[in-house]
Amino acid sequence: MGKSRQDTLNRLKRIEGQVRGIAQMVSDDRYCIDVLHQVQAVKAALAKVESAILKDHAACCVAEAIGSGNADEQRAKFNELIDLFERVRR
Repeated sequence: MGKSRQDTLNRLKRIEGQVRGIAQMVSDDRYCIDVLHQVQAVKAALAKVESAILKDHAACCVAEAIGSGNADEQRAKFNELIDLFERVRR
């Protein structure tokens, strides 16, 4: 497993712990603003993971498609990215 993948898994495990902490805060009837601050922290952490995965995808999968010279493969990878960005906008 590459360093980048391990870093991503470590981040996801931290996020998982944060989410469990939020659930406990709700269970403990903690102050809403405190809970919301933690939710925002999780959203920011997920955005960083998303960005890292997207960069890896571009550096690996998309770059391989470009290097392959296969127009169908290139088009497929390009369309995957377009579909992803369109879903984010909704």
